[in-house]
Amino acid sequence: MSLFNVFNISSSALSAQSQRLNTVASNLANAETITGADGTPYKSKQVSFKSASIDGSNFHGVAVDKVIEDQTPPRMSYQPGNPLANKEGYVTMPNVNVTQEMVNMISTTRSYQNSVETMNAAKAMLQKTLSIGQS
Repeated sequence: MSLFNVFNISSSALSAQSQRLNTVASNLANAETITGADGTPYKSKQVSFKSASIDGSNFHGVAVDKVIEDQTPPRMSYQPGNPLANKEGYVTMPNVNVTQEMVNMISTTRSYQNSVETMNAAKAMLQKTLSIGQS
């Protein structure tokens, strides 16, 4: 495998993890949003990955397959004074699990960091190879 393929594979992982991190940030930002633009509570989203060929070669990287809305039922919060509360005093809240999203954020940033370190190692090997050729 060429070191240049390492850059292609790692960059595909960086791109996919970046989109995953944006999705996690969106979920966290909307964790307490009572209604969205369509008048319904926000639904948590999750990113699904797939293997993707790099430039038509036999090497595969990672790509975002799809962004899926979580079908977990919304949370019900007892807020009798809220104008959006139902007859029993409950407000329908987003189905975002903040703890799970924080775990996703940590996992995503670690995966992103690993891809960056892989690229840096490949870069160092290429630089060392060039310096050997100059001697």
